[in-house]
Amino acid sequence: MPIRTRFSHGAIVACLALALASPHESRAQADSASTLTLDRIFNTNEFAAHRTSSLRWTADGKGYTTLERSASGRDTRDLVRYDVATAKREVIVAGERLITPEGEPIEVQSYQFSADGKWLLVFTNGQRVWRQETRGDFYVINVAGGAPRKLGGKSIAPSSLMFAKFSPDGGRVAYVRANNLYVEEVANGAITPLTSDGSHTIINGTFDWVYEEELNLRDGFRWSPDGKRIAYWQLDDSGVGDFLLIDDTDSLYSFTIPVQYPKAGTTNSSGRVGVVSAAGGATQWIAVPGAPRDFYIARLDWAASSDEVVLQQLDRRQHTLRVMLGDARTGVARTVLTEHDSTWVDVVDDVRWVDGGKRFTWVSERDGWRKLYSVSRDGSSIRALTTGAFDLQNPGSAFGAPFVVGVDSAAGWIYFTASPDAPTQLYLYRSRLDGASKAERVTPAAQTGMHQYQVAPGGQFALHTYSTFTTPPVYEIVRLPSHAVVRTLVNNAELRAKLATLARGKVQFVRVPTRDGTLLDAWVMTPPNFDATKKYPVLFNVYGEPAGQTVTDEWPGGDYLWHLMLTQQGYVVASIDNRGTPAPRGRAWRRSIYGAIGVLSSADQAEGVRALAKKLPYIDSTRVGVWGWSGGGSTTLNLMFRSPDLYKVGMSVAPVPDERLYDTIYQERYMGLPQENADGYKRGSPLTYAANLRGDLLVVHGTGDDNVHYQGTERLVNALVAANRPFTMMAYPNRSHCICEGEGTRLHLYTLLTTYLEQHLPAGAK
Repeated sequence: MPIRTRFSHGAIVACLALALASPHESRAQADSASTLTLDRIFNTNEFAAHRTSSLRWTADGKGYTTLERSASGRDTRDLVRYDVATAKREVIVAGERLITPEGEPIEVQSYQFSADGKWLLVFTNGQRVWRQETRGDFYVINVAGGAPRKLGGKSIAPSSLMFAKFSPDGGRVAYVRANNLYVEEVANGAITPLTSDGSHTIINGTFDWVYEEELNLRDGFRWSPDGKRIAYWQLDDSGVGDFLLIDDTDSLYSFTIPVQYPKAGTTNSSGRVGVVSAAGGATQWIAVPGAPRDFYIARLDWAASSDEVVLQQLDRRQHTLRVMLGDARTGVARTVLTEHDSTWVDVVDDVRWVDGGKRFTWVSERDGWRKLYSVSRDGSSIRALTTGAFDLQNPGSAFGAPFVVGVDSAAGWIYFTASPDAPTQLYLYRSRLDGASKAERVTPAAQTGMHQYQVAPGGQFALHTYSTFTTPPVYEIVRLPSHAVVRTLVNNAELRAKLATLARGKVQFVRVPTRDGTLLDAWVMTPPNFDATKKYPVLFNVYGEPAGQTVTDEWPGGDYLWHLMLTQQGYVVASIDNRGTPAPRGRAWRRSIYGAIGVLSSADQAEGVRALAKKLPYIDSTRVGVWGWSGGGSTTLNLMFRSPDLYKVGMSVAPVPDERLYDTIYQERYMGLPQENADGYKRGSPLTYAANLRGDLLVVHGTGDDNVHYQGTERLVNALVAANRPFTMMAYPNRSHCICEGEGTRLHLYTLLTTYLEQHLPAGAK
């Protein structure tokens, strides 16, 4: 889907030359420690936040492992274990052992232990596959001693394995290579192929572009609990259209890179799931009803048993989701639960088997709010575990992050995140597994901001991460349910101290009404030397689509620093969440944009700006700018074209000007099929209104964008040229959707944006 760029998530060859040497860099104040510059933000690590990405809970939930710089003096890291209660530290595998047979240090990008703790599996030399580095090299290491051994055999090409993981008994590792599944013996390296038909179009154990991007599926196989079988997906991409990315710079003659990419309304891949013996043999396909190209198998796992799998079948229009149990031996499938919605149904990442496998947890909006349920294995009994008018919430849910973060089966509690009273916040709650009590808030009442948790097995401890809009994240171990801090792992004190030296104005969260009285959440940043009696130009950061919020009280990272730099120059910077964004404000809020992406969101944004200018008189409604990325780039175009009297300057990065050009799963989820909603696609597309442009517009896109194709911006250019509307554009050759590849790219991009803003919407109060 369009990138949910907080990260996140260039358009054309430059038509008008921009002076990229930004004037603010030469000002005397740029040398001040209190003043930000683009170079400080994007060309140094001065404001880098530290995190704990390598922490793993031990199986008993009483300790955790992590990577720490080795004391040996070599450029390696030790893998260590800490006991939560005693803080005892133990080196499990010293960094000096993490050396390849060729004598090179292994840069550990990820790791896992076998269930018995005797073997370690590490991932290194990762290569990007679409969004993430999921293909690379894997080494197995005997914890007791010995050198690492590379998986895949002696003739294996570098960085060619994917998703290697131990069998439950730890004696084997399964992985994907060249779209086929293999099992390798840990002790002797003997390799057994489980599939042999993998090709460019037959994909076993992993996924094509659209399944990965829009269903957040990458790792496509699962070991059975007893280790005797493997369940896996197979996709057949034959018939899916190839979109050709054109590379003009990397050779004497240009060449094309084909990406199998189903545009809205076109042919999808065919998907099925099967079960194969881990010793090899024929696959038992699960007999899921329906034509395979007319549905998605959106989730698959073992159903707390080695005899049955549980899968989620989603029809192409994404109105109906069926939970099925499939017999691993016969392939017979039966539906145990059905969810239906007149708009769309969300895939559920919160299936946890409880009560000895007799029940599973489920998340549904069937009564208007996103609630937690417990469902019997046969589907005959459905019991609510949360009640009241509030949603379960997780800001990472669009990327597959679950709402349920832990279960304490022994004590009968389930933990989840929500924010019943403030959509911009997030806290930890718990409910009884038997549904006998109301939800209890676990995060201390005095704490605000965004709180996220990784609960340890057994539910006694959790890794707690929290931040606010202006405060970088803190990572700590807390005891549950008391929330007492056991140990602070990372506090980012150095970064907080650095931020404290910067000239900063205030940030406030407010609500503003639309014409029909709907309240929209917003944040507003004011300049350091703010004078409320004057009027300031304002730049709005927008997203506006169903894949992300912009108005949350959490650390935004790099964009916060850039926005802060703009306030130091004399801008007000703000953001508004319109209806249709995934805020925890009920089903009606989120589903209101169905069939008309771009229409209601644009109206809400414009009405919100006008209401905010009335509420905050220092906002100059005659000097309004807007910028956004991906879906936010599309919203920027819609605002510039639909409300040309309000928005004077727009900077649109990697937009979707024509909704027909985006992929099936995302666009059809929210818009229906273009064959059935042609008018909705036309009304929602900025391209339809390009002739209305009156303000100053900059469009930026990477020509190698495999997600939001450069094609759309070229069509936009044609429409603007035909209407004789002046605009500015910038193409970044071969950059993808993040526009992050290549030396100096990020600094150049934000210099471009800053300079354009300074030239067309000058800073300063009046």
